[in-house]
Amino acid sequence: MGLPMSDPTAWATAMNNLGMAPMGMTGQPLLPDFDPALGMMTGIPPINPMMPGLGIVPPPIPPDMPAVKEIIHCKSCTLFPPNPHLPPPATRERPPGCKTVFVGGLPENGTEQIIMEVFEQCGEVIAIRKSKKNFCHIRFAEEFMVDKALYLSGYRIRLGSSTDKKDTGRLHVDFAQARDDLYEWECKQRMLAREERHRRRLEEERFRPPSPPPVVHYSDHECSVVAEKLKDDTKFLEAIQTLLTWIERGEVNRRTANNFYSMIQSANSHIRRLVNEKAAHEKEMEEAKEKFKLALSGILVQFEQIVAVYHSASKQKAWDHFTKAQRKNISVWCKQAEEIRNIHNDELMGIRREEEMEMSDEEIEDPSEMKETEESALVSQVEALKEENDSLRWQLDAYRNEVELLKQEQGKASRDEDTTKEQQMKLLQQALQGMQKHLLKVQDEYKKREAELEKVREDKLKIETLLENLKEQQSMADEEDKERDAVDCQGNESSTSRVCACSQEKECPGEKTLSNSPVKSEREVLLVGIISTFLHVHPFGASIEYICSYLQRLDSKICTAEVEVLMTRLQNTFRQELSGVGASLEKRWKFCGFDGLKMT
Repeated sequence: MGLPMSDPTAWATAMNNLGMAPMGMTGQPLLPDFDPALGMMTGIPPINPMMPGLGIVPPPIPPDMPAVKEIIHCKSCTLFPPNPHLPPPATRERPPGCKTVFVGGLPENGTEQIIMEVFEQCGEVIAIRKSKKNFCHIRFAEEFMVDKALYLSGYRIRLGSSTDKKDTGRLHVDFAQARDDLYEWECKQRMLAREERHRRRLEEERFRPPSPPPVVHYSDHECSVVAEKLKDDTKFLEAIQTLLTWIERGEVNRRTANNFYSMIQSANSHIRRLVNEKAAHEKEMEEAKEKFKLALSGILVQFEQIVAVYHSASKQKAWDHFTKAQRKNISVWCKQAEEIRNIHNDELMGIRREEEMEMSDEEIEDPSEMKETEESALVSQVEALKEENDSLRWQLDAYRNEVELLKQEQGKASRDEDTTKEQQMKLLQQALQGMQKHLLKVQDEYKKREAELEKVREDKLKIETLLENLKEQQSMADEEDKERDAVDCQGNESSTSRVCACSQEKECPGEKTLSNSPVKSEREVLLVGIISTFLHVHPFGASIEYICSYLQRLDSKICTAEVEVLMTRLQNTFRQELSGVGASLEKRWKFCGFDGLKMT
């Protein structure tokens, strides 16, 4: 930066504006009051070290403090600060990942080298795209450099010492939207999203409960191990899960039924233990309820006392001595205390109602029933033992029956073979009959399809003959149209041909077709009548647009081309004439039907 060393204060101010420590050419500090920890001279507001760019970017200025900017001297130009009383320059919304700025108001003689000299102080410049219209786009290496470039917005630039318009300008720096910046920002966001997903996956895997160990396959050794575990209260849960898995897999058969029955019996023996545990827990719950009820009643007593204090303070002899704010607070506290007291009171009443209902159920039962329950428990145990004995007897009977069934099956095996062969023959015969019926149905459908094809062929031949006849009639009609056009060009011969045509139509109206006359349909006949009436009222003629505008009031679907073709076809009824000279030349249609009648 070209600045004479005779003015050390200006040199220090310029370097301070760039966020650099004011050093001399020899590397010694120029000002003794510069604080290197803050990165600026004393007397200037401190820089926030958390800002992007490690505190090089000037801090945001409070709204009540005017922005103070200094003159910046460069080698080829000088930057003068804007008026501090003017509002800050307007900027557009910052695009995501913006690293590109728009710089307008450059001097006409400004070159890329000068632009680089001014803006490389803000950071590393990757590219400069300069336009011929005194603006350019500058792309920096990092995003925080854009903030430093925006700091120069509003500065007046002057090249050298010239004040010519071509050498001066007012910089306008604003955010610019670039595809490269957006692409890099999106790539960075995707990378952050991938890292976040990876981190979440690791967290989920860390907190995911371990999968249960696989259940071993059934064997005699494993069966004995599980049976021993079923007898142990601490290992019962693991063993019962293994037993359940084996039963669902289908490991129960004739050989292993006794082993499984003994394991099921061991599982049944734990019911008494679970019932006792439940009773112990119920007893603990009752004790906890009693403690909770006592504590709740003590809390309610204290609440009642607090509410009584509020009510006594609200009486006239004490209430008048409090201020308005104190009265308001006391009333609010009283309402809150009453609401909390009512909630706790309702809860205590609900507990008492439940106890009363339980007591009423117990009162219904007589004390003699307690003895009966004990006796019934012993009776149930005896019945359980009887059921076990009966089940063992039933197993022995089942084994005996199976042995007898095996013997009988061996004797019946030979008989069953003969019966199965006969059944197979019957099934094969039924299948053959079904196939024959299906074949007959298919043949009938095939014949029907052939008949339909023949009908279609005949219809096709008929349509072809009709098409040939229509083509011949069309060709004949075209020839007659040509002859009629030739005859219409002549004077008297046209009238005679028209009379002959009229006489032929009277003699044989059934043989007349639409192709033999210039009017093809009833719609065209109506159009001819309406146009004739319209032009008869306009003896000097009318343009085709005027005629069509009148017709479109009657029918909006009528187009100009259709009307013009119809009128050119009827040369004896309508005639086209040219009127005007030069640019005012206009085509007009006139009605000449009465002239044709006079000629005939």
